[in-house]
Amino acid sequence: MRMMKKKRHKAFWNNIKFKYKLTIINENTLEEVVGIRVSKLNGISVLLSVLTVLFLIAAAIITFTPLRNYLPGYMNSDVRAQVVENALRADSLQQLVERQNLYIMNIQDIFRGTVRVDTVHSMDSLTTVREDSLMERTQREAEFRKQYEETEKYNLTSITARPDIEGLIFYRPTRGMITDKFDADRKHYGTDIAANPGESVLATLDGTVILSTYTAETGYVIEVQHNQDFISVYKHCGSLLKREGDAVQAGEAIALVGNSGQLTTGPHLHFELWHKGRAVNPEQYIVF
Repeated sequence: MRMMKKKRHKAFWNNIKFKYKLTIINENTLEEVVGIRVSKLNGISVLLSVLTVLFLIAAAIITFTPLRNYLPGYMNSDVRAQVVENALRADSLQQLVERQNLYIMNIQDIFRGTVRVDTVHSMDSLTTVREDSLMERTQREAEFRKQYEETEKYNLTSITARPDIEGLIFYRPTRGMITDKFDADRKHYGTDIAANPGESVLATLDGTVILSTYTAETGYVIEVQHNQDFISVYKHCGSLLKREGDAVQAGEAIALVGNSGQLTTGPHLHFELWHKGRAVNPEQYIVF
């Protein structure tokens, strides 16, 4: 088998190296004018040499001539800077055209009477605003604004949704999974946290216990007054560890998780956070 492979290999190289004679003969005298001996190996060598020369010529043209600027990644720094400058000029011209269009449209509206002249503060303003900002307030809009301002004048819900809590660090009241989120629309003013029975309930901030009692609906309830008008409420506890008037520290255990009260379906803590008499979403202050 090895001998067969050697014979095939030898025959292959003999075929490539076998030389052919290319002869040019004078037709009249039958005299040999030119005679060239070539082989397949010589032909392959000549072809590779020609390709190498062509590659070197192309590389020289790309390297030493401006043609390289037309190839991706070979843009000259001067050409690149010119392209960026032209792009910036085009953007500036576009902004200038937009300002001129606004100016022309506003002047036309002034001539039509749509925009009053005394509403224009300066000629430059006509190039930056549209007639919506220059038109006189309609009677219907004025009545709506007045009605809305009167309605919201004594609205207590206009208090900032998130009060200033600088310097306050809120502790997570207990470890568990959130099963129901804060939703004021359906009057659920707290966050329900499913936890293991007997898990500690921690005070979210330093404060004083203002309520420690039991109700039929919410079971054992404890409320703590904190600084900056915050009050935290803990409902459905299994038992209470603090009484009214006790001072508590942030992160101190004040109760245990339970399942007390009628409005409960399992061991969990209903946690509420109030600020100036208004319920706020505890998830905006605490990472549960």
